[in-house]
Amino acid sequence: MITDVPGVRVGHWTDEAAATGCTVVLLPAGTVASGEVRGGAPGTREFALLAPERLVPGCHAVVLSGGSAFGLAACDGVMAWCEQRGIGFPTPAGPVPIVVGMVLFDLMVGDPSVRPGPAAGSAACEAAVDGAFAVGAVGAGTGARVGAWRGAGAVRPGGLGTATERDGALTVSALFAVNAFGDLADTASALPPPSAPSGFGTNTTVGVIATNALLDKVGCLLVAQGGHDGLARALEPAHASVDGDAVVAAAVGGIDAPVDLVRVLAARATERAIRSALT
Repeated sequence: MITDVPGVRVGHWTDEAAATGCTVVLLPAGTVASGEVRGGAPGTREFALLAPERLVPGCHAVVLSGGSAFGLAACDGVMAWCEQRGIGFPTPAGPVPIVVGMVLFDLMVGDPSVRPGPAAGSAACEAAVDGAFAVGAVGAGTGARVGAWRGAGAVRPGGLGTATERDGALTVSALFAVNAFGDLADTASALPPPSAPSGFGTNTTVGVIATNALLDKVGCLLVAQGGHDGLARALEPAHASVDGDAVVAAAVGGIDAPVDLVRVLAARATERAIRSALT
């Protein structure tokens, strides 16, 4: 699990009746982070500051949420929770929590009037643990679906999956909410007919990779790119024009490791996490 990385905690808020929810990844102080979006229809918050040339070195929490763009409001609750505990980027006016958000579209599954908001984000923080946590149809994976590219009859549940790869003391873990336009990669299957529905706005796979490697923001960006490699191994099609595929990579530090090794492990962990969410 992604909580195998020291200091990382995960919590969920789930509304089973409305088929939506959110998942919060709380990161320890000093975490360095970057990320990359490759899908054509992203829904994100504070993603621009993850670029290596930006001032802030990382983030304090990452939110994965259902509710489409409405679900970004869950980040407000996470910010308030962090502020109450003095967590944030230091400024003369006090700490400002850096909370990165990524959302998926689940509004057509349950009750579209119910979306994760500030209270949901705060509740997920309160529920966060540093050990085993639920996966599958929970948190951001509650209303997730995959397979729309083969037509309405092929749509099936998606979900939340996690996996860890290790090389000695080096740990690289992934947590992904899988709501893809595509499905598990299977090159033996025929392509769908051209008349398959576009699935516009109803998709997206988003996730977090965490590691105990000592990396700068450029290294984290490379690791996030490795995560996208793993995503493309697991899903077909990947990074479609109607997906908002986005990955954040966070390094808590402690272990010296070549960035290329971390990137390889990130790709493997991501592929396993996604496959675990769908099998």
